[in-house]
Amino acid sequence: MPSASALPTSLSASTTAPASRSPWRSLRYRSMRWWSAANFVSNAGTWMQLTVQNLLVLHITGSAAATGLSMSVQAAPALFVSLLGGAAVDRWPRKLTVTVSQALLGAVAFTTALLVALDRIDMPALLVLAAVTGVIATVDGPACALLGNDLVPVADVPSAIGVGALVHSAGRLAGTALAGVTVGFLGTGAAYAANGLSFLFVAAVVPFLRPVPEAATQSPAGPRAVPSPAPMTVREGLSFFARRPRLVALAGVTGLSSVFGRNYGLTLAVLVTGPLAGGARAFGTVSTVLAVGGIVGAVLGARLRRPSVRTVGLLAAAGALLQVVAGLSPSLAVLLVLVLPMAIVESVSDTAGTAVLQTDPPPHLRGRVLGVWTSIGTVWSLGGPPLLGLLMEWAGARGALVAGGLLIAGSVGAGLLVRRRGEPVTVTVRAKDGDVTGRAALETAA
Repeated sequence: MPSASALPTSLSASTTAPASRSPWRSLRYRSMRWWSAANFVSNAGTWMQLTVQNLLVLHITGSAAATGLSMSVQAAPALFVSLLGGAAVDRWPRKLTVTVSQALLGAVAFTTALLVALDRIDMPALLVLAAVTGVIATVDGPACALLGNDLVPVADVPSAIGVGALVHSAGRLAGTALAGVTVGFLGTGAAYAANGLSFLFVAAVVPFLRPVPEAATQSPAGPRAVPSPAPMTVREGLSFFARRPRLVALAGVTGLSSVFGRNYGLTLAVLVTGPLAGGARAFGTVSTVLAVGGIVGAVLGARLRRPSVRTVGLLAAAGALLQVVAGLSPSLAVLLVLVLPMAIVESVSDTAGTAVLQTDPPPHLRGRVLGVWTSIGTVWSLGGPPLLGLLMEWAGARGALVAGGLLIAGSVGAGLLVRRRGEPVTVTVRAKDGDVTGRAALETAA
C-alpha cells in the first residue's frame, strides 16, 4: 500500500483541502460565467416585455381584467403541457433544446414587435402569441435550469442556483427600468424587439458552453440512487415523483408555504394598510425590505453544499414562526424588523428546495420531474391567492398570518416527528468470547 507521500499531489490536495463554501464558487467555471451573463440579458429583456405587455393590453382594451386574462393565458400551458415539455427535455439533447426554444421565443417577440409597429396588433392576436409563448416556455424553463446545473459539479449546484436568483433580481430591476426608457424614446414595439434580441443572444452563447463531464451522471445520493434508464414517457416521471417520499415531502412543504406563507404581497399589503394604518408608501418600504432580504438570502443559500428536504422543512418552519410574530406586530417599525429575516429564510429555503429538486432525480428523469413540479406549482399559484383571500375574509390579515404560520410550522413538525419514528435504530451488541470485536447489529425500532 503506497504511503501518503507517494500519493499524487492533486489527489493529496483534494483530500485535505476544505471544500469551498463561497457563494460565488460556481463562477469559477468559464461556461457558468457566460451562462450567467446570458441569463442577465435574457431576464432584462423578459421584464421589459412583461412591463410593456401590461401597458399594451390596457391601451388596446382599457380593461384591467383583460390584462389579467393575458397573463393567465400565458401561464395556462404550464398546467397542462409541462409534463410533455419535461419529457421532451429528457429526450432531446439539452444544448440543442435550449438553442431552439430560445430562438422560437425570439421569433414570437419579433412577430409581436412587427405587429405593433404596423399597428396590426389586437387582443385575439396578443392572446394567441401569449399562449404560444407559454407552450414554448414549458420546454425552455426546465431545459435552461438543467443546462445551468450541467455546467458545475453537483456540490456547486446551490451556488449556481443562488447566482441565478441574483441574476434574475438584477435583470428584473434593469428590465423594468429600461422598459420606460425604451417606450419613451423608441415606442412599444422596440421593447419586444429588444426582448427578441436577448433571446438570440442566449441562443448564440449556448453552443460555446462546456458542461462538466461528471454532471451528467452525478447524483447526491450516489450511484445506487440511479436506476437503469427507463422509457421516455410522462408516466415514468409521474411514477418516480409519486414514489419518491422526499420529493412528495418537498412538494407538501413548498405547497403549504406557497399558499399560506409567501403571499406577502397580499397579506402584508392588507396588514400594513389596515390594522397598522399605513399607506402605499409604507407598503413600498416593506416591499423594498422584502427584496433586500431576498437578495441576502440568495447569497446565503448559495453557500449550501448538500441541502436536504429536512433543511427546507426547518427553514419553512422558522419562516412560519417569524410570520406568526409578524402577524402580531404592534407597529410598522416592528414589522420591518421581522420582514428582513422572513425574506432571508424564504430565499435560502427556495435555493435549498430547488437544488434538491434538480439533483435528486437520476439525470434521465430530471426534465420530467421538473415538468411535474411546474404543473403542481401552477396549481398553487392559481389556487393559493383565492384560498388566502377567503382566510383573510374570515380571520383578517393578522389572523391569516398567524393561522397560516402555525399551520406550516405544525405540519413540518409533525412530518419530522413521523419521519424520526420510522427511522431504523442502530444497536451495538457487546462482544462475547469468540465474537468479532466491535460487531454491530441493525434492528428496526418497534
